[in-house]
Amino acid sequence: MRRGFTRHTPGGFTLAEAMMATVVLGIAAAGVLLPFTTGAIVRAEGMRRTLGAKLASDLMEQIVNTSFEDIVNNYDGYSEAQGQVKDAGGTVFTSSSYANFSRDVSCQYVYMSQESGVVAPKFIRATVRVYYSGKEIANMNRLLGK
Repeated sequence: MRRGFTRHTPGGFTLAEAMMATVVLGIAAAGVLLPFTTGAIVRAEGMRRTLGAKLASDLMEQIVNTSFEDIVNNYDGYSEAQGQVKDAGGTVFTSSSYANFSRDVSCQYVYMSQESGVVAPKFIRATVRVYYSGKEIANMNRLLGK
């Protein structure tokens, strides 16, 4: 036997082999876990958008149930700051699910082309926008008539 060389025993791994196996296993694990991570991110975004659409729909329903004459006075420029979104009864949602949501409303009178600007408007376009951490995630428009 020559000096400087060790004999390889068939029953064990050398440190280098063990390290290579760990690297290969780590790469394989990352490849397997990546779709799950991406799926969790997509799922969370979907849940935020669904909740945002529900918040927009709920506020629009409140607007629709307001008398035509009061819509612009009560809702144009209405806004709820992040974490201060309210239910139909006016109570702020306390669940952490609503913590990063905010919403605002704009209402504009709409005149049809055959109407002159002299007659009272018969339509209002209400727009409700919902934001998550400052990014718009839902937008709902509705034309309301007298």
